[in-house]
This record gives sequence, C-alpha cells and structure tokens, in this order.
Amino acid sequence: MKNKKPQKTTHPKGTLHTLSEFRREAGIPLVIAKKMVMWGEVKVVKMKDGAVRITEEEVQRIKETFRNPRKKVKYYLRVLGPGVITGASDDDPSGIGTYSSVGAMFGFAILWTAAWLLPIMLAIQEVSARIGIVANHGLANVLQKHYGRKIVLGIVAILIIANVVNIGADLGAMAASLKMLTGADLYFGSVLFALVIILMEIFFQYHVYVRVLKWLTLSVFAYIFAGFMAHPNWFEVLKSAFVPTMRFNANYIFALIAIFGTTITPYLFFWQTSEEVEENKMLKVKWNKLAVHTRVREMRTDVGAGMLLANIVFFFIILTTAQVLFKNGVTNIGSAEQAALALKPFAGNLAYLLFALGIIGTGILAVPILAGSGAYALCEVMKWREGLELKFSRAKGFYLIIAFFFFFGLAINFIGIEPIKALYYAAYLNGIIALPLLIAIMIVGNDKRIMGTETHPGWVKFFGWLAVAFMSAAIIVTIYLALK
Repeated sequence: MKNKKPQKTTHPKGTLHTLSEFRREAGIPLVIAKKMVMWGEVKVVKMKDGAVRITEEEVQRIKETFRNPRKKVKYYLRVLGPGVITGASDDDPSGIGTYSSVGAMFGFAILWTAAWLLPIMLAIQEVSARIGIVANHGLANVLQKHYGRKIVLGIVAILIIANVVNIGADLGAMAASLKMLTGADLYFGSVLFALVIILMEIFFQYHVYVRVLKWLTLSVFAYIFAGFMAHPNWFEVLKSAFVPTMRFNANYIFALIAIFGTTITPYLFFWQTSEEVEENKMLKVKWNKLAVHTRVREMRTDVGAGMLLANIVFFFIILTTAQVLFKNGVTNIGSAEQAALALKPFAGNLAYLLFALGIIGTGILAVPILAGSGAYALCEVMKWREGLELKFSRAKGFYLIIAFFFFFGLAINFIGIEPIKALYYAAYLNGIIALPLLIAIMIVGNDKRIMGTETHPGWVKFFGWLAVAFMSAAIIVTIYLALK
C-alpha cells in the first residue's frame, strides 16, 4: 500500500507548514530556517503535541525578506558558527607569515598546495567537528576513553608546547605590526595585546565572544583584494595551482611541512571539537540519532564555509607574495615590513596599514583559540570545569591556564627571535606534531563504540588517511635529506 502524502494542517490564519515545508516554500536552507525560528524571527504556532508550524503569511513574509540581497547575506553570515571561525583563525599571523615566506621563497612553484590541500582540510575539520557533536565531549576527553590518560597527557603536553610557541610568535607579529603603525615598543605591544585578549576571553561569555570572532574574520580579505590588484598572469596562476611542482631539497620539503602545519593545525582539532560541544549546549541539543544527524549536516555547511575561506586566503597570500616579492628578487622575508610590501599593488602607501591591520585582526581572532584549545584539552584530562560560556568564578582553573599560556608565550618575545621567522618555524613544529594527532582522530572517528552510526563517510576516510600518508612521507624525506 502506497504511503499517503501528509495532509497540510489548516488554521484560522490559513495553511500551516512544517519546518521542512517552510524552508522549501521560502527557498532557504534548513539550517537558516531552524535558526530563524530559534531566534524568534519567524512566528510559529505551537501544536498540542509540542511541534511547531509556520503560517502561510509568515512564509510569504520571509520570502519577501530574502529577496533583499543585503538581508540574505546577513542571515547567511549570522548562521555560521564554530566552523567559519575555525577556518578564519587558520589564517592567523602564523599562517600569514608562513604563506608570505614560502610565496617569496618559491613563487608560483608552491601555489598548488592550496588546491590540493582543500579536500584534506575539509575532511580533517569534519572529523573533529563530528567527534564533538556525536560524543558531546571535547577531543581530549574522547581520546582518554580510547587511549588512556597517560598517553593523552603526552599528546596534550605536545599540543600545549606548540600552542605556547604559536601564541608567542603571533603576539610578536602583532606587536611588530603595531610598531609599523605607531612606532610602539615591541615588548609593550606584546604585553598590551596579551592583556586585551586575556580580558576578552575571561569577561565575554561564549555567545557574545563568538559574535566578536565572526566579525574579525573580515580582516583576512585584504590579501584576496591584493591578489587581483597585483595583476598576475592568470594562465600561469591556474597552471601552477593544479599541476604540482615537487623539488626534493631540504628547504622545499621544510616549506611543505610548514604549510601543512599551518593549515592542518593541531590546535584546530581540539578547538573545533570543543566549540561543537559549546554549540550543542547553546542549541540545547538532545542526544538522539535524528538530532545528531541533523547537527552533523548543518555542521558540514559551517565547516565547509570556514575551510573554503581559509583556503582562498591561503591561495591569495602565496599568489600575491609570489607575484610582488619573488618576481622582484625578494625571496627571504625577514620582517613584517618586508611582508607588508606584498600588499603595495593594492594599497600603495597604505600597504603597511593594511598588512598591520590584517595581522592584528587575525591575531586577536586566533590567539584566543590557541589558548582556549589548550585549556579545553588540559581541563578535560584533569577533569576540571571548562568552557568559554562559563563565568570566571565557575571555571577559575580553565581561565588561569589560559593566562599562564599567555605568560609563557610572552616570554618567547623577550629572547630576540624575529617574529616572521618565529611564525615560520612554529608552523613547521605544528606540522610535525599534527601527524600522531591525525592518526588518533582518524581511528577514534571511525570507532562505532564512540561514534555509533556517525563514523567517517568514505571521502573523509580517503582524504584523512591521505593526509597521514603525505605527512609521513614528507617527514621521512626530511630525515633522509638531513642525513644525506
């Protein structure tokens, strides 16, 4: 017997639509439809069984709203959450410094890494997000169940070391950018930014803080505009983007590992997982197969947008520095001022301003994530209360750990390392550390005891293990070349 189509419910105000019918009639994604209901921007009729329905009048009103391009963009941006923040934070000062350095050093010969790493970036961040949504615990907590506390403590210790080095390098680059603009002392700038970010992280709750972070993602667009204004040979660009160029020398392999370390960054694994848990709390998600499956589908849109944004910026930073610096004989970037020259075709004499604001903006976005990811991981292992949505009085240990990370990161700036060089070597360190973590999350994410029916899809398995193979090969080649 054929299933009958469900009859539409009638109401004194006319036909009532289910959420699914509403989003189809209004022509908007399901995730936006659900969020608009949650925000109270769509009036609903509550049924006796607790379900909600939307009147035909409301459907027509929302259709009219979405005919306005500005409002449409506003809602699309507003609905994005942890994924887009994580993606934008991937282009932190460490990323900008690394991409600028390799673009100046190798030109278009290393541009192919952007296109080829995109599916890997999407797969790895989906793994991290999926674990957070399904397990409803942070990554360190989940890893403990699979590997035991001692091994996870070792992993977390390595993560913290890499994060502290990254925090120090990022604060140094931000201070160098402030010095370009104002002449302020490097040490003063480092301490100033550290204090501002610590106070933001302690006194802003997650639901407020996340809005600040989303607006800061706009700072990464400077290089996209600069790439077009540099007027490259687009045929050469496209050829270099899709046809890999391999050079088996130590500098080139080092650059590949550094690029991998700043795009597939260990701290993002922990941050993404923990922020999906925070998002579960905000949305008051009840654990059942349907609710989790829906969250996973919505997460994919969010993560995809974030990683695509990160990848496009990554591509254009290399393109711009290759066109402006490499082609003019500047192959070794030793300072923030030199890196700023890459923006001159777009900004002219305002190049320093644009570069400085980009570094400072992405630093304010990324450094809290670096500190937060390490604090989440350590608190989960120590079984302390954690979460950016909690006030300081309820999670003192969590916030004090964040403050300690900043203290030790600041110390790196007092030993005289050039900030741009520090960023490049921090990225390489992240690349080395990423390998064991990648293996761990690929195994955990495919364990049915933890993930139930939400284990890795086929494409995630392929690109996730491809990332493991690629990094293993790069490290082996590096060791071989060093011993040769």
